[in-house]
Amino acid sequence: MNTQEIISTIAVTKLKGLSLLNARTLVEAMGSASEVLAHRKDIVKMIPHASPRLVEAFADVDVALKEAEQEMEFVEKKHLKVFTLNDDDYPGRLRECEDAPLILYYCGSANLNSPHMINIVGTRKCSEYGRDICRNFVKELKQLLPDTVIVSGLAYGIDICAHRAALENGMATVGVLAHGLDNIYPSMHRQTAAEMVHQGGGLVTEYTTNTEPEKMNFVRRNRIVAGLCDACIVVESAKKGGSLITAELAMDYNRDVFAFPGRVYDEHSIGCNHLIKQHQATLLTDAKDFLEAMGWITADVKKAEAVQQELFPDLTEEERALLNTLKDVDDKHINQMAIETNIPYSRASMILFDLEMKGLVKALGGARYKRCKM
Repeated sequence: MNTQEIISTIAVTKLKGLSLLNARTLVEAMGSASEVLAHRKDIVKMIPHASPRLVEAFADVDVALKEAEQEMEFVEKKHLKVFTLNDDDYPGRLRECEDAPLILYYCGSANLNSPHMINIVGTRKCSEYGRDICRNFVKELKQLLPDTVIVSGLAYGIDICAHRAALENGMATVGVLAHGLDNIYPSMHRQTAAEMVHQGGGLVTEYTTNTEPEKMNFVRRNRIVAGLCDACIVVESAKKGGSLITAELAMDYNRDVFAFPGRVYDEHSIGCNHLIKQHQATLLTDAKDFLEAMGWITADVKKAEAVQQELFPDLTEEERALLNTLKDVDDKHINQMAIETNIPYSRASMILFDLEMKGLVKALGGARYKRCKM
């Protein structure tokens, strides 16, 4: 850790009137934030077209440096990791983005340059359908590609569901915050955040301490959620929302975007259905679909899938037939299942009851059933 470079970088980010784009241009032109501050009186020479506002931004360097030194004290006291743009450990995927933060504060142990990183995002007012999708998808990922790191924003709804599903399945999960590491918002997610850190995941932010979780910060942090990952997965989204912003940013960064479809008139799925309809997102039904689309199917994945298929080798032919009718669909009426399998309604009902007792199907009411994910 180059302490002086970190302090200089923090100071640069605190200069009022200096945009992120201009700050990055200066750092890249001079090679480091320390060099930028050392030659701050020669800004016009470094950037001939520099505006008066850009020049004036360096008038308060002393104040910014003092604040940066105080921030560094907090970093050292809490044993945090700090990555500046030029550090080898800075997330490589994120560095590719032109609006990448100059600095990241990190509490955790997950490798932010892991080979498989995805974000799972969605509405804050998710339905049970969305929660089921989230839990089942993460459970399948654990079985098929357990080294996947799951990233989200620690917000209500799908975000926290994704984090908790990862924890339940022993997977690393990283939360991107819209404030500093001296706080957790919302406060009711504090325990989950602590578990994420302790179980091999982490918390990351571009913001310093004493930063209020303002609305604009949440919008800005979405670019980090998108930029850290290989793919963006939208589980549920209304017509507008932060998850759609993240999906749009992912597209801008040439990341793959996926969406789970929902019922046509479901307000929580309007955004997902629109992404699919406009060919902006690939329709997703399960983890295997996702891994195939990403080209992440490996020999280990195929082996795990074979094991999964052999978990219940003692099923009867009729039980297997009824289970197969529920493959790749949300749910199905028993009448349709009986017709497809040529099993009488009364017998199909008895067999489905047995399958429900084995935890393989779930009765939804109205004589409809869905297949439970293993």
